Amino acid sequence: MQWFEGKNGIVVSVQRDVKKAKGRFLATHPAMLLQPEGTDWLNTNLLKSEAEALPKRIQKAFEKKETVTCINTAYGTIEQWKQRELEIVKNFSKKKRVHLLALGDVGSTILIGLKLLGGNCIDEIGIYDINAAVCKRWECELNQTAFPWEYDKLPEVKIVSEENLFNCDVFIFCASKGIPPVGANVNDVRMAQFEANKSIIEIFAKKARQNHFSGLFAVVSDPVDPLCKAAFLKSNQNDNNEFDAKGLLPEQIQGYGLGVMNARAAYFAKKEKRFDSFLTEGRAYGPHGQDLVIANSIINYDDTISRELTKRTVEANLKTRELGFKPYIAPALSSAAISILLTLEGKWHYSSNFLGGIYMGCKNRTTKAGLEIESLPLDESLYGRIQKAFQNLEEIL
Repeated sequence: MQWFEGKNGIVVSVQRDVKKAKGRFLATHPAMLLQPEGTDWLNTNLLKSEAEALPKRIQKAFEKKETVTCINTAYGTIEQWKQRELEIVKNFSKKKRVHLLALGDVGSTILIGLKLLGGNCIDEIGIYDINAAVCKRWECELNQTAFPWEYDKLPEVKIVSEENLFNCDVFIFCASKGIPPVGANVNDVRMAQFEANKSIIEIFAKKARQNHFSGLFAVVSDPVDPLCKAAFLKSNQNDNNEFDAKGLLPEQIQGYGLGVMNARAAYFAKKEKRFDSFLTEGRAYGPHGQDLVIANSIINYDDTISRELTKRTVEANLKTRELGFKPYIAPALSSAAISILLTLEGKWHYSSNFLGGIYMGCKNRTTKAGLEIESLPLDESLYGRIQKAFQNLEEIL
């Protein structure tokens, strides 16, 4: 284990399995430098304090609550990581160029949200769709959306070519096909889309590799979590389909589906008093789908209440479909537009991140020192639910 003094604190190197470990993250507990990644990282009850096994300088860093960044040398040499560190810290606070792929119902709604809310952290928004007329429509409509006398307050929208999609800081994948129509007898609409959308995302994951893309690859299309893993695996395969770890770093890919599940749980918590602890003490974990885990409280966890609130949340989209509408507005805004902006601002939000080989949602934030995943002392029953969700995600891909 080696270390060096970085611009934002101490940087510690480890070497771990590239298919099971991130390239760079913020270590908030000494055990994260010694224990393999997994659901244990979400639960401080299971993070064993092993600081005495670390070199003295690193022990001191944790004792003094210094910032500790961990880098995985399986993804690059110490010298390569030193250069990356300088670039990450330098570019962290600058306004970002965001490119959005596909302007269907979801993509166009995300575009509206980013345009109206992104003035503080987005420089410009590039859009691409296979239908050129759709691009022209949204470029025209949204560049005619402005505050009077403050004509540069909102980010400008520009049409980009497919070849230039990865000439940006943030790439948002909204492409999708095979969405079951309203009225279709499908229990899990998201998983019904997996194979169709997997073939699309793999194309763009390869393009990201070919373009040496170093920004955020944001996945919005369903099912978010397995598609994130599909993108990671494909981007790291060479022409012989061999995994070579020369594509996207696992933490470059984030999935945006959990934000709306949190918002839906809050919706029901506002309506019924027995759920209202969620508004101040609740959490959401897991995938944007059947294995979702809603906790009514992380302080006074009630398994019965939590499971009922989870069921309400999971079935909320079906209720909208029963009304005759596709439930895309809240997901596009809560899961995608708002959560992506919070990511760019370095604020706490819900998204899916790489954790021990799979992508799973939890509260997290992106800092100069790397990805920080929230760790809490979790109730045993709650943790069991999280473990089950993790295991089921492992079986998908």
